[in-house]
This record gives sequence, C-alpha cells and structure tokens, in this order.
Amino acid sequence: MKKIVTATLLLIVFKMSAQQEESRPIPTGVPFLTITADARASGMGDIGVATSVDAYSQQWNPAKFAFAEHKMGFGISYAPYLESLVNDIGLLSANYYNKINDRSAFAASLRYFTLGEIELRQTAGEEGRIVKPNEVAIDGSYSLKLSETFSMAVAGRFISSNLRFPDQTGSSDTQAANTFAVDLAGFYRSREIAYDKFSGRWRAGFNISNLGNKITYDEGGQENFLPTNLKAGIGFDFILDMDNTLAITTEFNKLLVPTPQDFNGDGVINGNDNEEYQNIGFLSGVFQSFGDAPDGISEELKEITWALGAEYSYQNAFMLRTGYFNESNLKGARKFFSLGAGFKFKATQVDLSYLFSSSRIQNPLENSLRFSLTFNLGEEMFND
Repeated sequence: MKKIVTATLLLIVFKMSAQQEESRPIPTGVPFLTITADARASGMGDIGVATSVDAYSQQWNPAKFAFAEHKMGFGISYAPYLESLVNDIGLLSANYYNKINDRSAFAASLRYFTLGEIELRQTAGEEGRIVKPNEVAIDGSYSLKLSETFSMAVAGRFISSNLRFPDQTGSSDTQAANTFAVDLAGFYRSREIAYDKFSGRWRAGFNISNLGNKITYDEGGQENFLPTNLKAGIGFDFILDMDNTLAITTEFNKLLVPTPQDFNGDGVINGNDNEEYQNIGFLSGVFQSFGDAPDGISEELKEITWALGAEYSYQNAFMLRTGYFNESNLKGARKFFSLGAGFKFKATQVDLSYLFSSSRIQNPLENSLRFSLTFNLGEEMFND
C-alpha cells in the first residue's frame, strides 16, 4: 500500500508530461531539482545560465558569483506547485553568496520541496495518519575568475528525498534516499563595448549539473538516474544609455541521462523498470545520452529544450521580463510563455513571475505567481 502511494505521488506530481500517448520523456529521480526556484529566471522562460549574476545563480551557474557587484547577497523565494489542485505543495529556496575578493566567491543554498500533508488509511473506517513527504537539496560552491572576462566554479550538493510512509507501528518498507552530486560551470562576460548608437556587453555560460550516483528508495531496489543536465546559453546587453538596458538571452538544455530503449525487441520502450537499463552506470549514461535515442539524430535533437528571454531595466530599479520555453512534444511537451517584473529599493529587490502554458499538456506551475526577495549586502564591488 505504501509503495503504491509513493509511486502514485511521483506520477501525479512529476510526470504530468507523460500523458501524451506518443510521448517518450526521459525518467529521472528527484525531479524537483529541475524546478525553477526564483522569480527572475522563471519570468524569462526558465533561463539563468548566461544571464547577469544574482543571488539565485547557484541553481543556474555558480561561476557567475565571481562577477557579483556586491560583497554579499541573500535571497529567498517560493514557487507554488500544482496550485490549481492543492495549496500545500511548493518549493522554498534560500540562497547566500559572499565575495572573498574581487576574483573569487563562495555560495550556499537550500531547496526544500514539500508535498504537503497526506492522510493515509488502510481501510475506510481506520483513523487516518498524517505524513509530510519532502525533498531537500543543500549546495555549496566556489567560483574563481581565471581572467578578467571568464570564471569557473565547482559545486557540491547533498540530496535527500524522504518519501517514506510509515505504518501504524512507525515502521516503513522504504527509506529516505540520500546521495551526493557535483556541478561544473563556466561564465564569460565581456568588457563593455562601444557601438555606434549604444554600448553593449556579451555574456555566455555553461553548467553541467547533478553529476552523481543514481538514487534508490529501497535497499537493493530500483535505482533512478539523477537529472544530470547540460545547460549552455549566450546573451547580449544593449546598454542604451545611463538609465535603460535591454538584455536578450537564449539557452539550450539537454538531459545527460540514457534514453529508454526497446531492449528486447517487443516494441515496448522500457525505462527504469528494465534490468538492462538499470545496469547502465551514471557516468557511462552521460556519454551514452548523446547518441542512444531510438530514432537517431532526429530524436536526439528533440531531447534539447530551448528558451529565449528578455529583461528591460530602468535605472537598475525597475525591471520587466518575458520569455518563452519550448520542449518537443515527444519529450514532455512543456511549452509556455512567462512574464515577470522586479522592483529594487536601496538594498532590497522584489521579483514576481507568472506562467502561461501554450501546450495541451497542463503545466504544474500554470496559473501560479512565484516571488523572490533579495538583499544585496555589504559594499559594492565594481566590475568592468
């Protein structure tokens, strides 16, 4: 019974895109790690690997912290999940960074995903028991400028997924799943360039995230790949004058996880429940993911999502944002537009975002308002 409830939760909360008859999404464990936590990134179509630095760069590209313009920063954000169905599922994020000097910085963050309160009963007449399943990721990173325009970072992550459902005696036939993962990231920011009618600055970044061993909830049971992901993006800041800046950014993402296959030739695509798929190691799976799609290169290209976002800033105090995210119908069909805004007063900044789905598959973040609060602390550190 408890395993059935656990599986049902995972299916309802995380596999919304699998409703399509011909869909072949790639399954992973702990998919809460892929939810956009902050309102700034979500307001631009879930992009962040090549945008300018902010307190939430830990999720997207920790190498950006080396270019932070303040000594330190702290941010908290909340993203409600499946708000059209329930009101107690959501992702809470807390982030902190500190510049060690002009060339380096360290950062830490916490992401807490709660599935709310769930009442369990074996029979209709049994007194219900309340459980509160949740998942947590704790990160730490170090970033360093290798030149005046390029930095790199490494990050470590502890992941705990507690989806246990104890019985009346307090025992459980599942255990909290724990594992570790690492990120490797890079960020490029050019010097300001003077053009004929405006100045500008180029940005680019990449992040290989969640490299780590597979995760399992039962001793000796089914193992699940982490959502290992390659993000890459490029952007440009149109510095129109002292008060007005328009930033355009595009980003591409690919899961570095093996594609489920028809291993025995019976016409059925098998994923985590297949023994041969289970035997693929996480590291070999990373390399295999670039050329294992059943339909060849055409399907490999469909496994790449893309997004385009824009941010207009007036006097670095008022921001308007918009973006579009696209995923192939075969791989999940996430397609949506987003809008966002930001307001900054002295050292405090408030950001809001809203998502409009353009897919026939309902987005679990649709009709939800996400918000973030950022505090820029310490002395300002100028970067050319």
